[in-house]
Amino acid sequence: MLDQTDIAQKKDDLIAIAKRCFDLRLQTNSGGNLSVRLESQDAILIKPSGVGFNECSRENLQVVMLDGTILPSERDLKPSKDLEFHLDLYRRREDIRAILHCHSPWATGYASAGQEIPCLTVQTLEKVGRIPLIPLSENGGPQTAAQIGPVFDAPSVKAAVLANHGTIGVGKTLMAAQYLAELIEETAHIAFVRDTLMRVRGSERPKMPRHGTHQDELRELERA
Repeated sequence: MLDQTDIAQKKDDLIAIAKRCFDLRLQTNSGGNLSVRLESQDAILIKPSGVGFNECSRENLQVVMLDGTILPSERDLKPSKDLEFHLDLYRRREDIRAILHCHSPWATGYASAGQEIPCLTVQTLEKVGRIPLIPLSENGGPQTAAQIGPVFDAPSVKAAVLANHGTIGVGKTLMAAQYLAELIEETAHIAFVRDTLMRVRGSERPKMPRHGTHQDELRELERA
């Protein structure tokens, strides 16, 4: 039997993160999606199709079992088109407890150009490491679980960008997944500014920083 207290808490958490994402303009209208795993059952809470991030409410969120069974809800709404890949990621990795997928403009711009967003800030290197770019499906359509799931088989992968589509961030909580989406968008914006300035100045692109560079420098000083 489902724990209604658990469901109510997760609904409030999801609504708060959805509004934060909308307010930051990482997602407009009814695109994108977000979900969170319940603590009491092998089930998730997810935004249904056609509901905007800013319109999420306790009444329109859906509970779906990990086997794909959609439980009755207060409103008769269609399940999200992203449901398949959300469920697939939860089945693949026990550490994934929340997923946020949004169409943030700077990150999606890079993805639409077929370019992987470079992790060029200290924060992105330490918190993400790499943001894989997942191409469109073989027929040129949106990515499905078949394309997305294998990328996240590596435990080190915390985020990815879908070509011509958007961003995915995963985490132990909805806030952790949201932070990743924000960081990816910020990094894409910074990368665009950097590359634009390099072109304007006619400069060569600077070398990419290495994770742990400051520790390497300290070791060199100790050996000197």
